[in-house]
Amino acid sequence: MDTKLQVSTIMLGVKDVERAKKFYVEGLGCEVEQDYPGFVRCSLGEGSSSLALCDWDGAAQDAGVSAEGSGFRGSSFHLITDSREAVDEVMRAAVAAGGSVVKEAAAAGWGGYFGYFGDPDGYLWKVATSA
Repeated sequence: MDTKLQVSTIMLGVKDVERAKKFYVEGLGCEVEQDYPGFVRCSLGEGSSSLALCDWDGAAQDAGVSAEGSGFRGSSFHLITDSREAVDEVMRAAVAAGGSVVKEAAAAGWGGYFGYFGDPDGYLWKVATSA
């Protein structure tokens, strides 16, 4: 294969595109790149993949799979920060925007500091620092 595998966009199937857009744009500071009915694509910053938010049923239909599904999806997104203060700041911003704390940020046995939050659709984000 001549093409290297690279993630250019992460797409999340969401129950309410407007709610998800508000969470990621107003709450966490993402910038909208495309905005269509049932679909929004956001920039996550230079050097990062973009984030697409698509109507849950539409995303399932696009992939040709059933829209039924819940619980742990076997994946999480990770944001590595420079400090414990930054971890706490991101966690606070996520909660203020309508997310929920899944695991309170705390010192880790490996010497770092991390916590988990869930977005309004239950997608897990780990926020961590090695400091």
